[in-house]
Amino acid sequence: QVQLVEAGGGLVQAGGSLRLSCEASGRVFGTKAMSWYRQAPGKQRELVATISSLGNTDYADSVKGRFTISRDYAKNMLYLQMNSLKPEDTAVYYCNSETNWGVHYWGQGTQVTVSS
Repeated sequence: QVQLVEAGGGLVQAGGSLRLSCEASGRVFGTKAMSWYRQAPGKQRELVATISSLGNTDYADSVKGRFTISRDYAKNMLYLQMNSLKPEDTAVYYCNSETNWGVHYWGQGTQVTVSS
């Protein structure tokens, strides 16, 4: 089992920045990749950014150039630096961990609200 706890959400004005963090604990050995997803009201959950165990990153087109995903392997932490935030970035953001065996674990989510 892997436990994930997100932090760092909040209310910010458009153009502002936030940094989300996710602390992983439990059986973190064998993690294939970690990701950030988000879900806005009335919409499906969508992938925002992914970072592999080798440090390769991938982003949704909507956040490229504005968001940066990173990991601190020593501290078992995952981060999402979000700059130039837009009202359409408003959502609950979830931390996700995928094991080498295809098992996914989820955090409880953290709310990000961007006002116009």
